[in-house]
Amino acid sequence: MGYREVVLKSESSRCLLCKDAPCANACKNGVRIDRIIRSVNFDNTEGARYMLGDNPCAGCIDGACMQACNRAKFDSPVNINKITDIVSREEFVPEYNADLTTDLCGVKCENPFFLSSSVVGSNYDMVAKAFDEGWAGVAFKTIGMFTPNEVSPRFAELDKEDTAFVGFKNIEQISTYSLEENLSFFRKLKKNYPTKVIIASIMGSNEEEWTKLASLCEDAGADVIECNFSCPQMVGEGLGSDVGINPELVYAYTKAVRKGTKLPILAKMTPNITSMIPPAVKAMEAGADGLAAINTIKSIMNVNLDNFSTSPDVCGKSSVGGYSGKAVKPIALRFINEMKSDERLKDVPISGMGGIETWYDAAEFISLGCSTVQITTSVMQYGYRIIDDLKDGLKRYMKAHNFKSVSDFTGIAESNIIPADDLDRSYICFPKFDRERCVGCGRCFVSCYDGGHQAIKMNDNQKPVLYGKKCVGCHLCKVVCPVGAIGSGKKVSKTALNKH
Repeated sequence: MGYREVVLKSESSRCLLCKDAPCANACKNGVRIDRIIRSVNFDNTEGARYMLGDNPCAGCIDGACMQACNRAKFDSPVNINKITDIVSREEFVPEYNADLTTDLCGVKCENPFFLSSSVVGSNYDMVAKAFDEGWAGVAFKTIGMFTPNEVSPRFAELDKEDTAFVGFKNIEQISTYSLEENLSFFRKLKKNYPTKVIIASIMGSNEEEWTKLASLCEDAGADVIECNFSCPQMVGEGLGSDVGINPELVYAYTKAVRKGTKLPILAKMTPNITSMIPPAVKAMEAGADGLAAINTIKSIMNVNLDNFSTSPDVCGKSSVGGYSGKAVKPIALRFINEMKSDERLKDVPISGMGGIETWYDAAEFISLGCSTVQITTSVMQYGYRIIDDLKDGLKRYMKAHNFKSVSDFTGIAESNIIPADDLDRSYICFPKFDRERCVGCGRCFVSCYDGGHQAIKMNDNQKPVLYGKKCVGCHLCKVVCPVGAIGSGKKVSKTALNKH
């Protein structure tokens, strides 16, 4: 990553991603600068370059877009001129219509992108808007035989430095609409959007309820049933993640659901367990057709050191809730790989979720074996509009790698996840310093000395120098470099090094 990429990311991240963006409305050349910046923020720089076209911004002298920028009301405006200048230097890649269709337990999906079961898909109007914008389907907010009495507030975020929403916590329960209202949403959606996929997420408190809910949802037009065995903040014994950690209960309730429907069944797994394999296997034995993973992680967040409450703060109290957002993605990928590595589950369809914000995140899940992906937290932050870059970015990735369909790279990364004992430990890969790009900040020195192996010194020009005899090739220096001036260098066998 060079200077331009660093500047582009840092400046674009300052954008507020406004609704009805004043910068775009002020542009006399009709440049959709809001869409361009949004594409940059969602790892779709190629798409941003395509939208910019012949760069009419190059001749702009009045800077009306920057004058209209909402950020200027409390800070300096986003430097739109710099963003468009950097984007314009990218290679122009025409639009590419790759085949994004995929399959979920035999149900055809126009693309892999679904809303996951949550507030983002909780009534007709919301889901209809998402369908109109291009989402393939929805896992509707979980329904049951009861409606919960919710608390307020029920959301909180975890931030780091200037980045909000590194993590997100909720203490929300299942749908607050009545069962009949939810079933009416299904009927209307299926009538008006017959090609879209409706996953009915259900939760019962006993076998009879699971059977009844499955039957009612099938009659109302659902395409798939998702068993919520994993919600971490349900009130009441035998609900949510209390089910998911009990393989025998998973078996009994999945069997009850199968009794009530002929539709494909997904068992939604909880990450609040050491291994998902035992309950996942039991779900398949009981008649499930696929799995969904992961649900949110049990968490406590943001202790207020003045009054010692935690967030979300409900009259000075809170409770254990579900943690989601970008920070949980590595955990989700680990669980998905674990299930795909088991002989009994390797061919089972998985709908993946957990920390997906961009097309790149989604492609990672697909490469580890997921045929579809589900998204909530990113939609809560940025809206349904993110589907534009999810689809466009994935298409451009597929073109670059000559993938004709999503199935061409589904599970392609699985073989590269191997046991730790099987990793090649015969060499050291030394870091490589680009001293032209290096700005002399010394971050690599500080991290290597205080958190590594004291293998870096700074020369008289405040540039890093590697002390090879101490370097173990951990690449901490590469990870912390803020300007991308450290890369992977030469691989040297440990045998050769020991001879010296």
